[in-house]
Amino acid sequence: MLRIDDLTVQYGKQKPTIEHFNLSMKKGEVISVVGESGSGKTTVIRAILGALPEAGKVTDGYIEFQGKSLLGIHKDEWRKLRGTKMSMIFQDCGGTLNPLRKIGKQYVEYICTHSDVSKHEAFEKAVSMLEKMQLPDCENIMKSYPHQLSGGMRQRVGIAIAMTFNPELLLADEPTSALDVTTQAQIVSQMMKLRDTYNTGIIIVTHNLGIAAYMSDKLIVMKHGEIVDQGTRDEVINHPTSEYTKKLLNAIPEIRGESFCLKSRILS
Repeated sequence: MLRIDDLTVQYGKQKPTIEHFNLSMKKGEVISVVGESGSGKTTVIRAILGALPEAGKVTDGYIEFQGKSLLGIHKDEWRKLRGTKMSMIFQDCGGTLNPLRKIGKQYVEYICTHSDVSKHEAFEKAVSMLEKMQLPDCENIMKSYPHQLSGGMRQRVGIAIAMTFNPELLLADEPTSALDVTTQAQIVSQMMKLRDTYNTGIIIVTHNLGIAAYMSDKLIVMKHGEIVDQGTRDEVINHPTSEYTKKLLNAIPEIRGESFCLKSRILS
């Protein structure tokens, strides 16, 4: 479904933010890109989505989605892809919503922009998606402003919007980092249910190796813009090849004597 070969991204004349990045993804797979701040992981998904800042440029490599190159395509083609074939969940979905407009108005407008339906049909679709995220009193949420919802509820709204058209690829940029532990677990659970229901491929960018180990089929560990470890979850967790990955694994807290990564393997 998605293939990235030898991708290099550079901002101006600075040292490349990412170099020689490779990824191969099948439909329905979950891949986590793990690394500390500044490792280049967010740049990867921005490049996939064609949403690099103005100064950012792909200077080498190839990105292919469903057999078609994503490099150099026209903005009209991007408009068709984003929100339908591929979609994005941000670190703070509330920050992407207009604080001066009710959620319902924004959601209905989004649906009408990407499909030929009436406002009434769009409203019903929006409520249905919010219900799938197990949000309470969804019609009331549609009448609410973003600031009237908790962080976890705003994040669920963001996921609902991202999944409206059952995209084949979901890109998630630190979707749980601003949330408490309980809400993190709920969001992760909802994302996995969506994968199981729609066979959606998910690329999640995170600094939390524990969450990555729990969710993922494959793991990619980045440092200073380069991949230092890559493989299946079991390969990276049980047989890390870099000292950096080993340090990340050792930093994961233990739960009742077992590391979170070990529990993730048992639960899966």
